[in-house]
Amino acid sequence: MNYGNGTSDANLYAGSSQALTLARTFMARVFGWMTLGLVVTGASALWVFTSPEAQNFIFGSKVVFYGLIIAQVGIVLLFSAALRKFSSGACAGLFLFYSALMGLTLSSVFLIYELGSVAQTFFIAAGTFGGMAAFGYVTKSDLSKAGAIAGMALIGVLIASVVNIFMGSGTMDTIISFVGVLVFVVLTAWDVQKLKAIGSEATTEQEVSKYALMGALTLYLDFINLFLFLLRFFGQRKD
Repeated sequence: MNYGNGTSDANLYAGSSQALTLARTFMARVFGWMTLGLVVTGASALWVFTSPEAQNFIFGSKVVFYGLIIAQVGIVLLFSAALRKFSSGACAGLFLFYSALMGLTLSSVFLIYELGSVAQTFFIAAGTFGGMAAFGYVTKSDLSKAGAIAGMALIGVLIASVVNIFMGSGTMDTIISFVGVLVFVVLTAWDVQKLKAIGSEATTEQEVSKYALMGALTLYLDFINLFLFLLRFFGQRKD
């Protein structure tokens, strides 16, 4: 008997089993952190909604409001560098801090739209996001081309949104919202597919912990933007 081959096969099986476990752990942590981030955002937004003092502080000063937005953008841009320099715990704290800051500015949706329509839109966004995430996870098709097109379309949406601030066109706003929904529907599926590939290549617990936070931030942003674009269609403004 060739015991050497048996040992080699056993080691190969053990390695494959460990890799599969790490990949599953990675995806579970991605969605776990993303969900926690959304909970923190929701709690932060509700706190502002129920606090006139907080509303006055945030929305009563353009400096504070735009300062919060700039801080959020800065954290997103620096998050990759933070993953390389800081511990997993510190990066997790930064992600939750970002989620709380997002809630402070997103609280404006509760002030602009009826609560019922906000809740309805949230569940529509959650269902759409969940469906596209599942598709991205199970599909065998390569979504990289569709994702690249969606990424370019996102740049167009951002430019058009800035232009429409000055134009104030309702038709343009509807077109931007429609394209925005399509963009983040595609990006959700593509990002999940990419994250699945990243998870399958993770070899250590540290890689799983840190990459999962970056993945959570990516999907968190996909969901938030999908929700906001859908809110333009389904949200009922207060009188």
